[in-house]
Amino acid sequence: IQLNQMKQFVAKVTEADQKDMNLPSPDVFGKSLYTFYIGQNDFSSKLADIGKGGMEEFLPQVVSQIVAAIKELYNLGGRTFMVLNLAPVGCYPSFLVGLPHNSTERDEFGCKVSYNNAVVNYNNMLKESLKQTRENLSDASVIYVDTYTVLLELFQHPSSHGLEYGTKACCGYGGGEYNFNPKVYCGESKEIDGKKVTATACEDPYKYVSWDGIHTTEAANKLITHAILNGSYFDPHFPFQQHCDLQPIG
Repeated sequence: IQLNQMKQFVAKVTEADQKDMNLPSPDVFGKSLYTFYIGQNDFSSKLADIGKGGMEEFLPQVVSQIVAAIKELYNLGGRTFMVLNLAPVGCYPSFLVGLPHNSTERDEFGCKVSYNNAVVNYNNMLKESLKQTRENLSDASVIYVDTYTVLLELFQHPSSHGLEYGTKACCGYGGGEYNFNPKVYCGESKEIDGKKVTATACEDPYKYVSWDGIHTTEAANKLITHAILNGSYFDPHFPFQQHCDLQPIG
């Protein structure tokens, strides 16, 4: 859907009277940065439905779709592409609660090992496919961004980065190890077992990696953004500072 919307936008800009100041110049598409990301919920929902075995068939299809989209955008004039790999879903509170597992399957940090291993397999497949795509599109920058490593570090060692809680949600209900209940999401009030309950936010979200069990907090996002912008997690290296007018993050 997003790719079709982009095609429609390119056609509109290309065909438009350039006196129309509400549209950019057609050369904008060659100067733009195109980012790709598959949300962890897209991954985990399939994981729950078809199991880890079915993922072996599903994941190559996801990678193929991303590569195909890059090639189509390249044909539309795009030349700079950044593809973020998948997050360590085995560390997210919602998945630790919602996907079947037992305590023996968790690592010393509380993350589900098999789910993170499935993500690593996907990320390796994605990285290799992008390498091949890069060779085929020699005048384009096709960058693999390793956000998995950044997030895994935050989940495993939150205190090393000024945080306190890794696999526990700030905004949720239930307390305990994860503070997440799939029956009542952050901000909701519902009746559970005859009792009205509300999933509320913690007092200091800046101590948490996970905001609501599904998304990361602003504090974590800031750390992730810094890591991406400094270029340490790119393959191959991409001189961000030379191409983008980066402003300090408050």
